[in-house]
Amino acid sequence: MPQNNKTTNNRKTPSRPTKPTIGSNLSTSRGQAVRAQRRSQQDAQRIANMYQTAESKQQTQPAKRANFIDDSPRLKIIGLGGMDGGGSKNMILVEYKDDAVIMDCGNDLGVDLPGINYAIADTAYLEQIRPKIKAYLITHGHLDHIGGLPHIVPKFPAPIYGSRFSIGRVEEIFENFGLPMPEGFELRTVTMNENTHERLKIGEFFVELVRVTHSIPGSTMIVLDTPVGRLINTGDFRLDPNPLDHERTDMERLKELSNEGVLALLSESTTTERPGRTPSESTIEQSFIDIMDNAPGRIFIGLFSTNMNRVQMLINAAVHHNKKVAMDGRSMVSTLEMAVRHGFVRIPKGTFVPIASAASMKDDELVVVCTGSQGEPSSALQRMANGEHRHVKLKEQDTVILSSTPIPYSGNDSAIRTMVDDLLKKGVHVFRHETREVDGVGPLHVSGHASREEYAEIIDLLKPKFFIPIYGDFTAKKYHIDLAIEQGVPRANTLNADNGQIITLSPDKMDVVGEVPHGSILVDQTGAIVNNIVIKDRVLLSEEGLVAIVLTIDKKTGSLLTSPDIISRGFIYMRDNEEIMNGLRIELKRAVQQRFKRVDLDRFKLELKEHVTHYLFEHTQRSPIVIPVVNVISGAGQKQSSQGPNGKKDQTKPDIQPKTPEEIAVEQQRRFEEMRARLLTQDPRVD
Repeated sequence: MPQNNKTTNNRKTPSRPTKPTIGSNLSTSRGQAVRAQRRSQQDAQRIANMYQTAESKQQTQPAKRANFIDDSPRLKIIGLGGMDGGGSKNMILVEYKDDAVIMDCGNDLGVDLPGINYAIADTAYLEQIRPKIKAYLITHGHLDHIGGLPHIVPKFPAPIYGSRFSIGRVEEIFENFGLPMPEGFELRTVTMNENTHERLKIGEFFVELVRVTHSIPGSTMIVLDTPVGRLINTGDFRLDPNPLDHERTDMERLKELSNEGVLALLSESTTTERPGRTPSESTIEQSFIDIMDNAPGRIFIGLFSTNMNRVQMLINAAVHHNKKVAMDGRSMVSTLEMAVRHGFVRIPKGTFVPIASAASMKDDELVVVCTGSQGEPSSALQRMANGEHRHVKLKEQDTVILSSTPIPYSGNDSAIRTMVDDLLKKGVHVFRHETREVDGVGPLHVSGHASREEYAEIIDLLKPKFFIPIYGDFTAKKYHIDLAIEQGVPRANTLNADNGQIITLSPDKMDVVGEVPHGSILVDQTGAIVNNIVIKDRVLLSEEGLVAIVLTIDKKTGSLLTSPDIISRGFIYMRDNEEIMNGLRIELKRAVQQRFKRVDLDRFKLELKEHVTHYLFEHTQRSPIVIPVVNVISGAGQKQSSQGPNGKKDQTKPDIQPKTPEEIAVEQQRRFEEMRARLLTQDPRVD
């Protein structure tokens, strides 16, 4: 059998000397520790990649050959957001030659990452077509459709078009955004009347808004007439036959548009798996009246802050029962103020009282409408449940109504459950839509989205040549396509598109011709953008924790001047693991003795990091982030004095006694102890 070792002059080539290692007495192989750490990093990267920007994708993935993009005069439709994840950060671009419009510009509030508030659509492609962007067209005023505007519009300025209520919401979120706008930026909004069928020309396009019912006033479909044909974006909708504000979906106008011809229908797909029809909003009014008739004490109602029609319903019920109404929650008060100012909500004089007066009022005369139906941290209802509200202390006679259901794909179920537990522990009566039959009450919530029969009805009414489901995940859109086929749309004329895909339309053909950069931009609680690399580190810290090693070494002798200092954050509690920590200090001392004088400082820190990782994995089976800090103190320094020009000692300058390495080490140790004390008293969340 041939030998693998090459020979010269009948002698085996001597093997390469093994690199000196520190801590070779460890029983766990270094490879095991490295693999464990790699798995942790890969898991963190996998989570971070779910929200990768186009730029970070280019950094972490091999460069791909550029996709072919059709530059012929065909219409392009590109979903920069809203084509996955249950319809979040909704944002669809329509481009033709030198003109482009953006339909909706939302955020994604369902991001579960440390320190992250929400995500918005990546704008890398907008950089490429900046001069083409002529307008933002808004279907309605929910944050998943307008929440990205304060971040994106200042970078790519263009007028924002929408209904009166939608524009009021846009102006509201810009006012409340809190971050400074770029110098010279001025918000430009255009209010369109969804009832008069007015058409405005924007570049090569004509735009019309058509009234639809949803869970927020001023909801519309966008009708976009292009040189290629007519597109209709439904926005979020339901076909409520009896809405409280009497603003039913304008079916007559939709029929007229259908008769004129619809090239492509882009229809929201949130609840396409739900059978039947969505009940009317009016079906829940009697439920509120019945509860108010029988409630022994104060009534607290949690609902979405933008559901102004339901707020009006509650105000009407309270007035009927001779009760006063207090509003609580910043978003609730802000939206209500805008709605009252624009005439969408009418409040009889003397109905409202400040939330601060709740404690002094009789129990049977107060209704509080507030935020927190989703169990949101720091919301008004959540603070009441936690006993942290400034003005309200819940009592056993109080009644809480949750007039909502968990937002799909949000993961709010557990937060709501915990809040309900806290409320019930206080003896509060809690009514939820999910338990209405057990509690013996009527329905307490109606969805703002259509059900299968309504989705089918819109397809049948508009009779589009091409059908593209939007604002939903792949499964919901698949069910929607099945409905379209049942209504006579050929399967070949349907498309379950992904974010970033370039869809081209001509009067006779629909194709996918390439892909544009896409992804998510993450925003923290301050409104600042957070890099994807930071997210990876945050996830890793949250899973494995951090260990910082601080060594102070005499440069001349290569010996430690102080005992190694170790900080553990989110890894182990050091006082309960003194044996491990003492062993680690011994390993660190050995490492300094064996390797500090033999390699350069960078190499030493790298070896130190690897060895500490190895040691900790062997003793804990965990791989925290390890940060070595090596302070090297020069041993040189003799007592010196300053002398004047005449050679005599300059009395104007004081003698400066250089500190010895030991003194310097002690001073550094003192400062480090102060730093550690500050670190340990900070909030555990890593910023």
